[in-house]
Amino acid sequence: MTQKEALEIIKTGENIFLTGPAGCGKTFLLNTYLRFLQENKIGVGVTASTGIAATHLDGRTIHSWCGIGIEDRLDQRKLKKILHNRQTTERVRSSKVLIIDEISMLDARRFDLVDTVCRAIRGDLRPFGGLQVVLCGDFFQLPPVRQQENNDGVIFESEAWQELNLRICYLEEQFRQEDKRFSSVLASIRANQNLEDSLAILAERLEAELDFPLSPTKLFTHNQKVDTHNTWELEKLTTPSRFYEMQVSGPANLIKKIKDGCLAPEKLELKSGAVVMFVRNNFVRGFVNGTIGEIVAFDGEGFPIVKTLRGNLISARPETWRIGEGDEVLASLSQVPLRLAWAITVHKSQGMSLDCAEIDLSRSFEFGMGYVALSRVRSLAGIRLLGINQLALQVDQRVISLDQKLRQKSKEDLSWFKSLKLKDKKKLFEKLLSPSNDSLL
Repeated sequence: MTQKEALEIIKTGENIFLTGPAGCGKTFLLNTYLRFLQENKIGVGVTASTGIAATHLDGRTIHSWCGIGIEDRLDQRKLKKILHNRQTTERVRSSKVLIIDEISMLDARRFDLVDTVCRAIRGDLRPFGGLQVVLCGDFFQLPPVRQQENNDGVIFESEAWQELNLRICYLEEQFRQEDKRFSSVLASIRANQNLEDSLAILAERLEAELDFPLSPTKLFTHNQKVDTHNTWELEKLTTPSRFYEMQVSGPANLIKKIKDGCLAPEKLELKSGAVVMFVRNNFVRGFVNGTIGEIVAFDGEGFPIVKTLRGNLISARPETWRIGEGDEVLASLSQVPLRLAWAITVHKSQGMSLDCAEIDLSRSFEFGMGYVALSRVRSLAGIRLLGINQLALQVDQRVISLDQKLRQKSKEDLSWFKSLKLKDKKKLFEKLLSPSNDSLL
């Protein structure tokens, strides 16, 4: 399915699962639909399974949006407390659409809790209280961090998933990887086929030389190694340090939520010569979350000037992260949208596009970790592999089986949409845009 076809299907108001391989433009399409909703003044809950993913959409975590917080079970007392929270109830009632991004990291138990809360707040027995639910993600990427400890299951095993009767929009256009040989490696991992051939291709990148002007970003599987490496590299530079303090506005609890999901540090230390990465999308100014560069100077106001791998010079002015309700900003923070980028974790790299990377998969400990790390990069020539273990390329067998069904269902749903008469499509679009929201109660 193309992005244009998927967008038209989403605009019917049907419940949707938007999926596809890394680099197919899922987040871009979500942002396009979000702008459409905002332009038409349609209430929308903009959420994601993690704080980092939520920042890509200027949203909040789904746990925060529906008021469940860290709870993994709700008794009547806890549910009653949520129902008496005015901000939560207004937020859920004023929405007509609920977007949840990066759903691979949301477990089944909590997805069912979100459904329960939405039905209770909206007084509507339909799934999620009659909201249009737009889910986005790729199950070949990282699963819930605590899934194996709590045995809470993956989201597609939930009762709510079954009841949503989702239309599947499976995107297959590739915007990140133009290297066909590399694309075949990623496809073989997703299919769990020809892995020996893929390993042979990846073996060519073991300790390979990279033809890039900067030291490539290193992707490690553990935080400790990342922090140690970045500190060590910064201390090697003899140029003076410049410091940038995060500016915040709003209640402390909301500020904490933004900070938890924002990759920009509270106190940022930079030096000329430091390798940095933009942690925010700004298409107008020419950078996206994951753009790598080197600080070559500081402008007249003291802000860093970054020379990207493509040779562009960008003055890194402060950007703002927000939590809002409609047009109202509830909390915000402002910081120079950079972080040291000699190294980052594979988990934090999810959703990024990198020109080049040194990847150490020798301590991979989770399904999907190798796929996420490799698929961040645009081409094989941009990868220097430092190590790999047996788990790195493994994917969950349940996901492989589900993926085949999703592809087939996507074809069927595209045929359904194309078979609709023009007047019927128009009725669906008008229903989405209408202010009414009839309940089953």
